[in-house]
Amino acid sequence: MNKQGFSLAEVLITLAVIGIVAAMSVPALISNTNGAKFRNQFRKAISSLNQAALMSKAHYGYDFGGTDAVCPADKDTAATQHPEEAMTFCSLINGTMKSVTYYGKLTNIKRQSKNGEVAYKLETRETIPDDYENYLAYSLADGTLIAFHPEAKGCDVVLGRRPVQANFSGPVDGMDLSKCVGFVDVNGPSLPNREVNCVSGENKIDAGSDCIVDNNANRLLDVYPIVYHDATVEPASGAALFVLDTSKI
Repeated sequence: MNKQGFSLAEVLITLAVIGIVAAMSVPALISNTNGAKFRNQFRKAISSLNQAALMSKAHYGYDFGGTDAVCPADKDTAATQHPEEAMTFCSLINGTMKSVTYYGKLTNIKRQSKNGEVAYKLETRETIPDDYENYLAYSLADGTLIAFHPEAKGCDVVLGRRPVQANFSGPVDGMDLSKCVGFVDVNGPSLPNREVNCVSGENKIDAGSDCIVDNNANRLLDVYPIVYHDATVEPASGAALFVLDTSKI
């Protein structure tokens, strides 16, 4: 009986086909994996911040709405400020969240690049204000960055009124939360450092928001605008809201 094997040409063609299929499928697989990771990290960060606010309210009598002073200018003082010493965003976070690191301004955060060490910078943004580089930032235990306005305090909302687009530009419907905004970077200082955005619909927060974010590497990104108020932290853009609403619990 004659034993026949594959010819060299057949082997090469098969390997070429496998290579083409891999080249087409691997990027999509990586994108889907990163997308799932970013979704879950954002949901986790929102949950952690909300729990911190509730804990502070229960233990120390105030939440984000009850803060009456801004974080100290001195970095070391801000990093160690206790909730019983002052009612600031920094003292609230220090007193309720474990294994956090305070950086002060975002520009104090560095990452390695091919040109050496560079300061943190958003590569793209849609709703985050121009002065975001002055925001103050913490790193959570899992590496997620949370940032907030340096003048954040007294972030309360009249009962029954929802923050509209986080009021980045000033008063809306009798509320001014322009100093109560921030963002979450679920990937820390590592790239892409790009704000999540809509593939269709408007990137706004209201009852008629029709923003859709697909699981695409150019859409489902690592930076999510948020607004702090009372004992709540919530999305501050239509894209961030869509991602949170479609995240698995």
